[in-house]
Amino acid sequence: RWKTDDPKMIVEAAVNTHVDMIKETRGIPGIQMDRWQEAHTVRHCALSLVGEPIMYPQINELLGELHERKISTFLVTNGQHPKAIEDLVPITQLYVSVDASTPESLEAVDRPLFRDAWDRLKSSLSCLKRKGQRTVARLTVVKGWNSDEIGGYARLIALGHCSLVEVKGVTFCGKSDASNLNMSNTPWHHEVVNFTKILLEELNAIREEGGDDPLPEYDLACEHKHSCSVLLARVDQFAVPDPENPSKRKWKTWIDYDRFQELAARHAADPTFKFGVEDYIADTPDWAVFGADEEGFDPTDNRHRKKKKHPKYAKFDEEGVPTHDTFNEPLPEEDISKLRIQLEEKKRQIGDDVTVTALRGGEKIIDDASLMFRGLVVIR
Repeated sequence: RWKTDDPKMIVEAAVNTHVDMIKETRGIPGIQMDRWQEAHTVRHCALSLVGEPIMYPQINELLGELHERKISTFLVTNGQHPKAIEDLVPITQLYVSVDASTPESLEAVDRPLFRDAWDRLKSSLSCLKRKGQRTVARLTVVKGWNSDEIGGYARLIALGHCSLVEVKGVTFCGKSDASNLNMSNTPWHHEVVNFTKILLEELNAIREEGGDDPLPEYDLACEHKHSCSVLLARVDQFAVPDPENPSKRKWKTWIDYDRFQELAARHAADPTFKFGVEDYIADTPDWAVFGADEEGFDPTDNRHRKKKKHPKYAKFDEEGVPTHDTFNEPLPEEDISKLRIQLEEKKRQIGDDVTVTALRGGEKIIDDASLMFRGLVVIR
């Protein structure tokens, strides 16, 4: 029906273009030459942000070409093609985007092409239960659009018994005719954390209901503040007793890529060969575990800030009042009291609760007094 490119040609062109782009970065200030050299060898491929990749008629052949080159495969689908998900060969990690928790909000956020988009999404999530490899329900939180009715998200996730649940704040990329979003629709990391904790409570409630096919246990596994994202993981697939303290859990949410390639090659040679999530897991670094002081930042990397801008305040109390300065030193009580007075004045102006103002054209403006100090910066 459509003219399509050959999968081998697509992979070859993509790899060659990537290498050409990497070569052009040589000489840019701050480039680490060891990583620059390493980047010439493509090891990972994210099939995302290019439309709906699973619609490509030869998607399995394309995935096979990538695996033959020892390139891992991360595929993101919007959950509108359940049959294609069923027919998909084993890949490193399969994501289904869950952008809304009700049929109405799905229509508003995704503007789907199909009239039965809600049913298609539920069918796609149900298909994940039968996939043997890592599956992810990806939730992109957009304040004012899809951040309510968290119980609905939990019920959707329960359909697929997904290996992982990735909750991420939407990234505002500027105004455009194709989007009604603005900067106020982007949540802060602490808001994504709170959203995820409530989602976990809802999943636990469903799990306690039991039934013939009970929901597996999930828990907070990882976070990455820079990406404004939090990860829930199935305990039965990714957690083991900590050898140093058996009463605690040790997470194994990382991927053993070499092992995956071995298993994928065996399956390609013999389709009757099956393998599962636990067959290619690896230890999660301590700095990536939820609650770690590093908040997901790799301590071996140096963080560069634009124009030496740093957050004016490093920590806040539950109301949003700053408690620590830019150097993470405790603020004097007198300063905290003054800041609290400012916050109370702001609340008197706009109210205690989060307010959503719908503008002509569909845009929504979010006002929240508790965030008034969050975006302040200092030059140092």
